[in-house]
Amino acid sequence: MEVSILLYILVGFIAQMIDGALGMAYGVSSNTFLLSLGIPPAAASASVHMAEVVTTGISGFSHWKLGNVDWKLVRRLLIPGVLGGLLGAYVLTSIDGNIIKPFIAVYLLIMGGVIIYKAFTGALKVCR
Repeated sequence: MEVSILLYILVGFIAQMIDGALGMAYGVSSNTFLLSLGIPPAAASASVHMAEVVTTGISGFSHWKLGNVDWKLVRRLLIPGVLGGLLGAYVLTSIDGNIIKPFIAVYLLIMGGVIIYKAFTGALKVCR
């Protein structure tokens, strides 16, 4: 089944609208949509992370220029973040997509529940 590029654009648009409304959830929503279209987990994760590299890079640059970076927190998160990213990439590329897909689906379901909970309890820190 070949999917039109317009469908992928729609997925990105919807995921960005969710992220813009909540201040989070681009990765969860876009991965969920892509997996539901039959995209292999490694390809879905790679495409979502490549999109996030650009948007997060621009956002990070803006925060840096405005002096809105907690460098102590950056240092605390740097090594665990890099190790987690490497481990996640290794796991996704080492395990057959059909085997890992149910685990990813459960993870995305849990994360979606957390996001919905935070959205309805006012626990989100949305910039206004």
